Amino acid sequence: MPLQNRVTPFGDVVAIRQRGLFTGNRGIIHDPATKTLLKRRWTSKAWLICLCEYQGRRREVMGGRGWTELFFLDEAVALAAGHRPCFFCRRGRAEDFRGAWAKATGGATPSAPEIDAVLHRERLDGGRKRVHPLSGPAGELPDGAVVAASGSAFTIVRGQLFQWTERGYRAAPPPPRLDGLLTPPSTLSAIRAGYRPVLHPSLLTSPELAVTSALRSGEAGKA
Repeated sequence: MPLQNRVTPFGDVVAIRQRGLFTGNRGIIHDPATKTLLKRRWTSKAWLICLCEYQGRRREVMGGRGWTELFFLDEAVALAAGHRPCFFCRRGRAEDFRGAWAKATGGATPSAPEIDAVLHRERLDGGRKRVHPLSGPAGELPDGAVVAASGSAFTIVRGQLFQWTERGYRAAPPPPRLDGLLTPPSTLSAIRAGYRPVLHPSLLTSPELAVTSALRSGEAGKA
């Protein structure tokens, strides 16, 4: 039975077999004796995206009281849930994120707590995931943005929508109506300003993307 430590794009923490590319945390939200979650789903405003492997260190998942190990399919999912890159194990990527954030706002380079404070306001709505209004067509969103529709989440890659499921991403018909944006607006602005989320390899090798690229380059139908 998998532990309840996989994070969905809606920020929920669920028990599914999917592990993904990244770990991370929101503080201590589990009981190490039973390896089960407590009632709270965060104890810190610093919601991090960390490496699963770092300098050969190994942790017993949910076995201690240092922090609760959570897992994300890819960085797009983690960012949509309201997390941001860790300044310890992902220092370079965290600096890239902070630099893109500053470029987007046109202000001074923010501290990590300043970023966390903004994200905390943007990711929650009365204790639940905040869904933000879209300002334009989903197809115009940058790669790695995540939108919601009828209880499902879709990651954008090259204008295409890919549905997140507990088994991974799958190609799906565009939903008739979108509910809004799951990726926090400030994170979306950082992506627009140059931050590139790490996407699951299944997205980058999708046949649908290959067809789209061929149509854009004029290669389709030449064989």
